Amino acid sequence: MPAPLPGPRSGEREQLDLFRALPGDMAPRDAQDLMAYPFFSLAKSKRTVPIDFRSGGVTVRVEGTAEHGLATIWDADILIWAASQIVEARDAGIRTSRLMQATPYEILRFVGRGTSVRDYQRLKAALDRLQSTSIATSIREMTGRRLHRFSWINEWKERADGDGQPLGIELILPDWFYAGVLDAALVLTIDPAYFRLTGGIERWLYRLVRKHGGHQAGGWRFDFRHLHRKSGSLARFSDFACDLRALVARQSLPGYVLGIERLSPSSELLTFRPVPWTARSSGFLPRASGGQLANKR
Repeated sequence: MPAPLPGPRSGEREQLDLFRALPGDMAPRDAQDLMAYPFFSLAKSKRTVPIDFRSGGVTVRVEGTAEHGLATIWDADILIWAASQIVEARDAGIRTSRLMQATPYEILRFVGRGTSVRDYQRLKAALDRLQSTSIATSIREMTGRRLHRFSWINEWKERADGDGQPLGIELILPDWFYAGVLDAALVLTIDPAYFRLTGGIERWLYRLVRKHGGHQAGGWRFDFRHLHRKSGSLARFSDFACDLRALVARQSLPGYVLGIERLSPSSELLTFRPVPWTARSSGFLPRASGGQLANKR
């Protein structure tokens, strides 16, 4: 559990206005930086091995604690919820803040989870991992020599009234994440069906495809080994490649059709392009590149 906070309005919290989560349904939004780089563990089991990604001028270093491990891609659903709330409020002319308040029910319902006691406990464990995971990155820094260091959540706590009845959760987002969400150019709307994806690589790949593929008719293509390195996964390359081929066969990414181009027996490219809305509504996907027929979802 997080360390107790020293008083009701102290330190950082004293300087922030409280933003109460908006009611009702809204489109889920994701931060593009989090979609493009390996910030989260893709495993459901606890991972304590750090993520250390370096490419060009970009550095991403993610570390967790022995107690909680690294924040996972499922934990990141809370950040998607937070980004969605902030963008929705901003677009409606409502003042936002890094200090947010919501009920567990509101968060769980938004990300498509259940609302049982076990689901509430999992939510609190996810908040603990987000708070205890430390990140150092050069993204959005003026020079790659400087790193911005933060945790996904600065602090969080459960609130209760004088009789001990729960009032919800308060959490404080870091400046780095909040600034990225407020920049409209750095946020993308994602398909609500994303929350129904169950695999770690599957979820990571959707976010990467959504970030790079967008709605470009021609789509994009990536080398398998490049994807393996960019995922931050601890899986062997051969196992990772098998997972990618299985995803191509299953065609489970909402809004996109996947394919494989084989350049040689040892070199494969993953291709992806948007699915036309007419094809999505009919349930039939267009033919994937590389001569593979996309399956019906």
